Parts: sequence; structure tokens; C-alpha cells
Amino acid sequence: MNSQGVWVGLDVDYCRAVAAAVLGDKNKVTFVPLTLQQRFAALQSGQVDMLARDTLSNLTRDASLGVISVATNFYTGAGFMVRRDAGIASTDDMSDATFCITHGNSAVGALADTMKKKGFEYKLIQLEKFQDTFQAFLSGRCDAAVAGAADLAGVQVTMAPNPSELVVLDELMSADPYSVYVARGDWEWFTIVRWVHYGLIEAEKQGILQANAQQLATASEDPTVRRMLGAQDELGKLLGLDNDWLVKVISATGNYGEIFDRHFGKGSQVNMARGQNALARDGGLMYSPPFN
Repeated sequence: MNSQGVWVGLDVDYCRAVAAAVLGDKNKVTFVPLTLQQRFAALQSGQVDMLARDTLSNLTRDASLGVISVATNFYTGAGFMVRRDAGIASTDDMSDATFCITHGNSAVGALADTMKKKGFEYKLIQLEKFQDTFQAFLSGRCDAAVAGAADLAGVQVTMAPNPSELVVLDELMSADPYSVYVARGDWEWFTIVRWVHYGLIEAEKQGILQANAQQLATASEDPTVRRMLGAQDELGKLLGLDNDWLVKVISATGNYGEIFDRHFGKGSQVNMARGQNALARDGGLMYSPPFN
């Protein structure tokens, strides 16, 4: 939540986008804050309909938890934050180091593998919440904080008293595709959530913006744009939605690029490069199957 008590973030906007598509109102969302340890149980039990909470997609989770990843909406990797004056430039300098990490973070395994390969001893301090992990690092309880590199870059500029005293190392231990998750079995719901994601991606590619989505819905002569925005072919009906579902989505949140820039990119304090989160045409990994 921001200082006004409003939920903000890339994953928050995904929830609002789905609400706009299905219910016609981006505000028809109940946000349930969950720890890393609580998140899958909440989805399994039906406490939440959709898990949008920087969750790594992997085989074990897809095959054994009764849940399934829908689509990768953010690419990052497990990394390290250290103090700039600590003399730590890479994991080669981390023998006998103490690490702060959040309970349930998949980076625990990546860290163990990394330290084993180097033959290093190390200690872990595991905390319940990411905010607690970061505060423990700031208080000097550990030599490095371990989390997704994007998470670390975010808290560096938003939570650290003196951001310039800290550095997120370039070295990453893993390539982590963060995904939206739903419970297994309701494949109509799975399909809707997946195509909301693809709609956000393809809208950016086609130049459909929060500011022009409604105008393009009536004025565009491009067949792809017309299909996406419900002016022809009635693709919305195949999803069980109104044909203008994507107009509602983009009008509510903007396209993927607008969402990224608002929370991580040039429109944010983080000012992070798109990198792998850029469209495929721009050298990234984000692309959509055809809308036809």
C-alpha cells in the first residue's frame, strides 16, 4: 500500500486488469496480503482466485501443488544487495558470509547451490516477510540480502534511508520467470487470466494505450487491432466475456509497457531498464500468440 492506503504495483495492476475484463470495473478486487509461505495454501483453498505475488514458476509447483502458472509477467533473477563499503564485488567475496532471506523464497536453493560450488561456508537468517528481511540487512544482522534483483532495486530507492550506501550486485544466481498462478481445474478462468496477460503485451506492440484504447476501438482500420478491441470477429464471446473486454482492460491499466514504466521503469523511482521484460521485437522475452 502507498501512503494513501491504495494498493500499487505491477501485480496489483494485473489483478485490476482481470477485474476490468471479467467484471467491467478495475476496482472490483479484494487484495489479500500473503507471505511466501501462505500464498499457495490460500490459492489451493479458494481464499484467493488468482495469485499475483512475484511467484517463480517451476516444475515442482506446477506438478504437485494443485495450482498452475498462467503466464510469465516479469523476468528477473535471484541476486544480492550489499553495503557499498563492504568490499563485496561478487559471490567470490562471500566465504563465511551471513545472508538475510525470506522464508519460502526459492532463492534458498539457488544460494545453497552457489555456495556449494564455491566450497564456501555460510549462514542464513530467515525472516517471515521481505520487509523484515530488508530491515534485518539494514540493521547489520547479515552481510547481504538475498531476493529477486528487481525487488532489491525497488526497496533500495523506496525504503533505504541512504540508497547510495547500498548496491545490488550485477551477478545473478538464477533466471527467474515470475508468473501469475490460478488453481488447477477451472480452465475457463485459466484461459481468461492468460489472455488478459497476452492482451497487455499485444496492446503495447500494436500501440494501444490507456489514452487511445476507446478511440481505436471505433476508428482503427487495422484488422488485428479491430479483432483485439471487439470491432470484428467477436473473440470476447469465446472467452465468455464482452467483446470490448480488452478495451476495458487497457482503459483501466494501460498496456504492459505502461504498467512496467509506472512501477519499475522511467516513470518510477526505480528507473530500471526493461531488459528481458521488453517486447520480443525489442530484444526481450515478452510476446503474445496471435489474436485470431
